[in-house]
Amino acid sequence: MSGEPRPVLSVVIPVYDEVGSLGDLYDRLNLTLKETRQTYEIIFVDDGSRDGSMDVLRALHAQDRAVRVVRFNRNYGQHAAVLAGMARTRGDVVVTLDADLQNPPEEIPRLLAGLGDGVDVVGGWRTQRRDWWLRRAASWAVNRVTSAVVGVRMRDYGCMLRAYRRAVVDQILVCQETSQFIPALANTFATSVAEVPVAHDPRAHGRSRYGLFRLLRLNFDLLTGFSLLPIQIVSLTGIVVAVLGLGFAVFLALRRLVLGPEVEGVFTLFAILFFFVGLQILALGLIGEYVGRIYQEVRRRPRYVISEVLE
Repeated sequence: MSGEPRPVLSVVIPVYDEVGSLGDLYDRLNLTLKETRQTYEIIFVDDGSRDGSMDVLRALHAQDRAVRVVRFNRNYGQHAAVLAGMARTRGDVVVTLDADLQNPPEEIPRLLAGLGDGVDVVGGWRTQRRDWWLRRAASWAVNRVTSAVVGVRMRDYGCMLRAYRRAVVDQILVCQETSQFIPALANTFATSVAEVPVAHDPRAHGRSRYGLFRLLRLNFDLLTGFSLLPIQIVSLTGIVVAVLGLGFAVFLALRRLVLGPEVEGVFTLFAILFFFVGLQILALGLIGEYVGRIYQEVRRRPRYVISEVLE
């Protein structure tokens, strides 16, 4: 592959148990890329599939020299797979796409058209989501949190259908931090970002791996992985609570001097005590999260292990 000219466009597709959609995905994607009249490569990253997806990928690689395949030894997650694919790309523009066909590959030309002068990242905006309402609500929270911590407001950070210029991809690959939420990382390096409306189809095969709990966990990871705001809020809350506690202690002392001891106030004190204990547990949890991230960074373990590469 080293002797071949570099392609203009690279498409990275993470794959996890998508054997039912890979054939249709390749046919539609290949047709769409040919219509762009740009040289291209397609990089599939098998994220530890157990349903025969790798067999399909081997067959696609055998029939098309533009198809390259990276296989993990086990499942490491969607964003780790995208990072591994990005590390193998050679194109000036890198497009990421899910393998489940909910984001139609026919929308890629819209992303490329959005990469105008000065625009480094173009994200897809799923205007008509085909997910159940609880997941849409969790995704809304992810978008709000990510916009706040990154400082770049976008309406759909969760859409994997995105286009990146080479300079941004190179900066993403230089980062060795634990946090791997690629849209957020990309927007911290991009000079300008844009969004374009894209279609969102119902899932035809399998089921989504992003359930409600995983999306809520992603919210927490974004808050602690990209911002010191949570720990700063806890510190400010501690100062406010300390001041209020001191004032309340003075009030109780004066009340005791004027009215004498009152048994009835015991239950109120217990309620306040439990409230403070809850704040302390929350603070310890946040501190533990940050300490855990430091521990992960210090270990310097690889993000993934590649067991096979087809080029």
